[in-house]
Amino acid sequence: MTRATAVRAVLAAAVLLVSVFITLTMSPRLGLDLQGGTRIVLQARDTATVEADRETTDRTLEVLRQRIDSLGVSEPTLTRSGEDRIIVELPDVQDPRQAAEVIGRTAQLTFHAVEGPGTDGPEEKSPDPESTTDPDPQRLTLPDEQGRSLALGEPRLSGAGVEDASAAFDAQGGAGWTVSLEFRKGAGQDWKKLTGEAACHPAGDDRRRVAIVLDEKVISSPQVDPSVGCRAGLPSGATQITGSFSADEARDLALLIKGGALPVPVEIVEQRTVGPTLGAAAIDASAQAALIGAAATALFITVVYRLFGALAAVALGAYGVISYAALVALGVTLTLPGLAGFVLAIGMAVDANVLVFERAREECADRPKRSLRSALATGFQKAWSAVADSNATTLIAAGLLFFLGSGPVKGFGVTLAIGVLASMFSALVIARALTEIAANSRFVSDYRGVNGIGRPGAVRTWLVRKDPKLFRKPVRWLVVSAALVAVAVAGIVVRGVDLGVEFTGGRLVEYSTSRPVDVETARDSIASAGFGDAEVTTAGDGDLSVRTGKLDNDGEHAVRAALAEEGGETTKVRDELIGPSLGDELRRNALIALGVAVAVQLAYLAVRFRWTFAVASVVAMVHDVVLVVGAFAWLGRPVDGIFLAALLTVIGYSVNDSVVVFDRVRELWGANRRTPLDTIARRAVLQTVPRTVNTGMGALFILAALAVLGGDSLADFALALLIGIVVGTWSSVFTAVPGALALERGAKAPPPPAPGKGKGTPRGKARSTRRDPLDNGARV
Repeated sequence: MTRATAVRAVLAAAVLLVSVFITLTMSPRLGLDLQGGTRIVLQARDTATVEADRETTDRTLEVLRQRIDSLGVSEPTLTRSGEDRIIVELPDVQDPRQAAEVIGRTAQLTFHAVEGPGTDGPEEKSPDPESTTDPDPQRLTLPDEQGRSLALGEPRLSGAGVEDASAAFDAQGGAGWTVSLEFRKGAGQDWKKLTGEAACHPAGDDRRRVAIVLDEKVISSPQVDPSVGCRAGLPSGATQITGSFSADEARDLALLIKGGALPVPVEIVEQRTVGPTLGAAAIDASAQAALIGAAATALFITVVYRLFGALAAVALGAYGVISYAALVALGVTLTLPGLAGFVLAIGMAVDANVLVFERAREECADRPKRSLRSALATGFQKAWSAVADSNATTLIAAGLLFFLGSGPVKGFGVTLAIGVLASMFSALVIARALTEIAANSRFVSDYRGVNGIGRPGAVRTWLVRKDPKLFRKPVRWLVVSAALVAVAVAGIVVRGVDLGVEFTGGRLVEYSTSRPVDVETARDSIASAGFGDAEVTTAGDGDLSVRTGKLDNDGEHAVRAALAEEGGETTKVRDELIGPSLGDELRRNALIALGVAVAVQLAYLAVRFRWTFAVASVVAMVHDVVLVVGAFAWLGRPVDGIFLAALLTVIGYSVNDSVVVFDRVRELWGANRRTPLDTIARRAVLQTVPRTVNTGMGALFILAALAVLGGDSLADFALALLIGIVVGTWSSVFTAVPGALALERGAKAPPPPAPGKGKGTPRGKARSTRRDPLDNGARV
């Protein structure tokens, strides 16, 4: 065992032990779509006097935190998103009506002097006769708690001056439930002055009252106690409001006063509720899909690469433990798309191993007498460029998902990025250490049929023997690709794209009933409840999906009640509410994300390869995107945020395949500069087909399991990726390569330099040949 192998083995063992410890001692942080609960996104709005900037949004968040804490929700989470948005997550809350009511109140809390009884008509009574022609907008006429109209003066104190408000039961004084107020220093003096002026009026007079107004509604209007003298006022530090309060009424009043005035009003632009059963089912389905897909992938690479394939399967298991531990240790919130990304990355983790093993097979085929250790080391060395480029393109896609995605889709980007990094570690450290140790065995080295890389694969042998002239007429492949794009565009134009509620705005609610209810009966029941424009479809195992343009929480409750009359006990499984402004924004951001993805991938490929290769790869990538969208249009499947995550992953996968092919074209062309490019391209494709097929099979196993076991939540995601992988494999060979050949006919750039003759080699001096990493230089 060499020193490098020993270092890799020790590093792999250390990382694996730490990962196992984290896995056994720490629990993952589940998103609301997996544990169940409600997620509300609030948009802060400007007022005539206050701008909804970062500072005011932070103050608004703190006020909302106090209100939500009083609801008794376990471990609520409030965070600011951007400059003027607040994300509220309420675990285990299935009926968000109370939370939305408390959160959504603009709650402009003010304290007013009562100037006397108000008028019931539209005209307000004013102490100043001249003000009837120009009423003061700060003077209000509002009903009190009993419905009697009161004329109120201008605001004398705002909720910002309230330090604290609490409800307590006064057993000693016999006052029952009371609400105690504590004011800040300056506000306390204003309160003392306000109550002192009210105390100048006789007991029982409306003018002896002080009105507490929340959002232009009188929530309390207590009389100043007869013991308080005129101009004396109540103490500035604390005040107690008494009355015939019940416990709930006292707590609600304290909550409203303590919540105070929001610095700026807020609007609910997104609301999602997921039932606990849906999240648990998604976790179980994903776990089953991961186990079945991983087992199928491990079995496949073991059959193809024998012993070394089995060792790669062991590294694949280690990858699963390491990536999971990284997610837990970093505190990443695991969402439903993120869980799908974690499962998908298992299938894609064998990519680097396949690249290395195929390279090692080539070395053994070219130099049969070469030692297995030397062939393996050269395979890792020559595969590095393709491994780095292919993983870089996937990381770019993951970064775009995180920065341009919304909500749970960000979690997919995080898990995909962690998966890529963990897969590189498992392939380049763990798998390499295992295979190098195995290669030291005389038995493994001598029996080429056992190790799996000593002989070329059957598929490659057959292709080399047949040597099909794939690119004698490359234009015909471009015509076929253009025809496929035309069919996809026809589907988009004729059938249209079914944009999900996430991109159109509106509300989508999924219900489960105890008795079967057909769609027509459900539609009639919902229409009779006043929602005739609702779209009703089936979802999942007999569930019902209701989609409307506008539906508040009370309306949703009415829809559920209407379904309960026909279906018995009705449970809300999933609930998504997207405001129209947010729907427009998400739709716009989706287009921006796709545009940025194309531009970034083009820029990266142009730096790493010739511009002709970069343009051809991007054309193939756009071809794949159009085909996937067109397929969903023909199938009538919804296009939502999770579909966008799948589409960006398809972009990364498509470029990944093209990178591997063009990396080989560049290598072969540099070594054979006088050979026609179409011949070079044919050889490169035939040499990389085993890698493309073997890697694709690993991902297909996982995705097929997700499509079958994942239910509605993950089926569309898996379907989009299944289509994307198939068309991506096609386009990397029959769109990107013919496109590059067509572009090269008009290009004047010379072929790439031969390997080992880079720009830094001085004229007249050939760069010294790189020695085999396992060759010590001794000769006999």
